Amino acid sequence: MNDRASATAQKQGKRARVRGTPKGRQVDPKAREEVQALLEEAPHRRDLLIEYLHRIQDRYGHLSAPHLVALAAEMKLAMTEVYEVATFYHHFDVVKEGDAAPAAITVRVCDSISCEMAGANELLAKLPGILGKEVRVLHAPCVGRCETAPNAIVGQNPLPRASVEQVAALVKAKAVKHPAPGSGAKHPRMDIVSPAYVDYAAYRAKGGYALAKACIEGARKREDVIAVMDSSGLRGLGGAGFPTGRKWKSVAAEPAPRLCAINIDEGEPGTFKDRYYLERDPHRFVEGALIAAWAVGIDEIYVYLRDEYHGCRAILEKELAALKADPPCTLPQIHLRRGAGAYICGEESAMIESIEGKRGMPRLRPPYVAQVGLFGRPTLEHNMETLHWVREILERGANWFSSHGRNGRKGLRSFSVSGRVKKPGVHLAPAGITVKELIAEYCGGMQEGHTFYGYLPGGASGGILPASMSDIPLDFDTLNQYGCFIGSAAIVIFSDKDRATGAARNLVKFFSEESCGQCTPCRVGTAKTLKLIEKKKWDQPLLKELSQAMMDASICGLGQAAPNPVLSVMKYFPSEIT
Repeated sequence: MNDRASATAQKQGKRARVRGTPKGRQVDPKAREEVQALLEEAPHRRDLLIEYLHRIQDRYGHLSAPHLVALAAEMKLAMTEVYEVATFYHHFDVVKEGDAAPAAITVRVCDSISCEMAGANELLAKLPGILGKEVRVLHAPCVGRCETAPNAIVGQNPLPRASVEQVAALVKAKAVKHPAPGSGAKHPRMDIVSPAYVDYAAYRAKGGYALAKACIEGARKREDVIAVMDSSGLRGLGGAGFPTGRKWKSVAAEPAPRLCAINIDEGEPGTFKDRYYLERDPHRFVEGALIAAWAVGIDEIYVYLRDEYHGCRAILEKELAALKADPPCTLPQIHLRRGAGAYICGEESAMIESIEGKRGMPRLRPPYVAQVGLFGRPTLEHNMETLHWVREILERGANWFSSHGRNGRKGLRSFSVSGRVKKPGVHLAPAGITVKELIAEYCGGMQEGHTFYGYLPGGASGGILPASMSDIPLDFDTLNQYGCFIGSAAIVIFSDKDRATGAARNLVKFFSEESCGQCTPCRVGTAKTLKLIEKKKWDQPLLKELSQAMMDASICGLGQAAPNPVLSVMKYFPSEIT
């Protein structure tokens, strides 16, 4: 036989051999059993993927390759679909084959702007050496507790005004409950701290849900309710400020079925108002959601809650169960969905992608979510606080809400105030109040030994202004001419102990780490900006050119607003960068 014939015979022999196993990664029987036990009888729908990843993570403390393969097989998804979602979110610990599982206890130290000012960097520097290798210490983006900075999260337990000693003590107390990594023993969830709040029985006793019942049972007319919301001047309180009544009319005009998505992701550094209201009066926004759903003609409501709010999730799970067990009226379906640590999911279309069980990457628009939103249906998207005000406005009338305000503005604003003031927290104040008035009348003045130097008027993305510009009314549309905006009304106060350049570096670092990476202007632009501003002397022409490209070409608000801190420093604090 010649060489060519021999080669042909060898090829034919190879074709004739049958593989011993199917192509691809094989499902481990034990991992399949464990995943099946966690899923129980739950439906294997694609949109529940993130919920099921949480179940595995909560049970075992991480996501192992065998569990991911088993989950993909159970849900009839490609392994790549499961892996790309699991690796997108900060709170999922994906462990590759051969790698060690993470420590049983994770301590996350917030190092966003308010916590950095309060000493977070010292915690991050000291804790690893004190806690040892059995505890993992990570820096974390804003955890929504800026009024009690610096904050550490031990497992799922928030530790306000954290010190090294307090963190070590809490870790020691919790370590008793945790097995050694890799032991195979159950990995329990941490205790979740839930404060006292108005529960379902107490809310009903004070007239709660009577208005929703009246609406749903026909005692109110849809057009009348929408007209009141329109007249009140209530605007979206998540940052965009779109008029609420107009939004209801817009979505109601779209073909049914329509859906509602409630955004409680609240990841903007400096913002914590939604958590504040949730921890005290959770049914207030739920009743507002029921009224909105009735007015717009919606049968299903999806509540998207950021994963950092473990206590709020425990409250909502309990209270929604109580509502459904004893409903005051016919209820739409209400679904509670859990985020997984991604600031970008505060963007409305990214949130919708996440609710659908995907990576939280913003969609190109148009079409807008009011037309093509959740599961391809017209969607009413609202911030939680917007719905929090619905009941009170309808009970007291549009004039009650619009009668508040200063400097020609109308309405009330929940200001999340943190930084160098004596009384940080959520302060309900008239729209249009100035930051100087806010500090003096609501925050008890500046901390002892601190002189007012500057402020963020709208969280991380709202820009930075000097103390000399403290007479600007704080409201929608009043800050635009200064290159700033109020957003979700997160006010961070700086003193003479701080520098605008340092604040800008912290904020741009946050944006760089939280960019979803989908578009080049944002992904590359935030990283490049951070490198440029780390230098003592800034290349201002290059920074301006880069900022313009990001603002013009980024897909969503993250990339479009990320240059604001840098542009503000160049405009209002020029002596710090030359």
